[in-house]
Amino acid sequence: MGRKWLYWFEELKTTDNDLVGKKCANLGEMTRIGMRIPPGFAISIEGYERFMAETGAGEEIRRFVEEHKDHLKEVKAQIQASQKIRTIIESKEMPADMREELFQFYDQLKEKAGGKELSVAVRSSGAVSMPGQMESYLNVRRRESVLQKVIQVWGSAFTTRAIAFRLEKGMAMDKAPIGIAVLKMVEAKSAGVVLTVLPTIGDTSKVVVEGNWGLGESVVSGEINPDQFIMDKETGEVESTISRKTKMVIYHDKGTIMVDVPREMQEKSCVDPEELKEIVRIAKKVEDHFECPQDMEWVLDQSQTSPDNLYWVQARPAKFSKVKEKEAEYLAELMTRMFKF
Repeated sequence: MGRKWLYWFEELKTTDNDLVGKKCANLGEMTRIGMRIPPGFAISIEGYERFMAETGAGEEIRRFVEEHKDHLKEVKAQIQASQKIRTIIESKEMPADMREELFQFYDQLKEKAGGKELSVAVRSSGAVSMPGQMESYLNVRRRESVLQKVIQVWGSAFTTRAIAFRLEKGMAMDKAPIGIAVLKMVEAKSAGVVLTVLPTIGDTSKVVVEGNWGLGESVVSGEINPDQFIMDKETGEVESTISRKTKMVIYHDKGTIMVDVPREMQEKSCVDPEELKEIVRIAKKVEDHFECPQDMEWVLDQSQTSPDNLYWVQARPAKFSKVKEKEAEYLAELMTRMFKF
């Protein structure tokens, strides 16, 4: 048996970013501070490196990149490189000892989740922040499917977008340090995001919550116009915008599917007032813990009641514009931009 490469979330903390990637390290920290996280485990960067070394995939990729490095700035060459490298990775079988360890963790996760048939999300967790560059898979069932999706997530470290990103940043092309989160899927009534800052103007006195019926992918991807709630952190006053929500993402036998929202639910709020208060309460607590505005993903379980139905699947520092302290500062910057030739 080789070095440790699988970790339960409760074994991890923020400083383990280089061990398991940002997403897994954050999930570990969230577990430690008492947030309700779906049970799950992390596959470390060591797991990726062992797979690449023991199957020979890493050496094949190095040779391919060396032979084609002079052409990789061309988009066509990046597309071809992505297809070739992903084929190399996905054609390999997981080494037997790694396969057995992965199955043991999956079986233990199944027991933690009540011993019933288990649906998991298999999500990429990059050590270097590359939002939207790598792939994640939802509603994955059974051992063999989890094994297959783990290898596919490793392969997705070489999507065309990820290759272009690494070239642009001057990073090594043949290496992609990536961890993976394997976590139980929540039976979502509704889901969405919360930011503890108004990102466009940098107003840290407000919290903005967005959500839709079903799984959160429709909100995160921007495919629908979600409900929006802006709450004042001090007074608790809420400005609500209930959108007409016509589509939602739900479980499907082979992952997820976009379906029509039942007519009677389309103009109904996807969170009730108590659920909204609890989302904001936890988000403010996490902002205090990390000492900076947060961008978080929440899910409400349809089989439980508030507040026990609220789960968290992501927390990271929010990206936002800075507030201009004075109107004069804003005008000075505006004039500078206008007269900059």
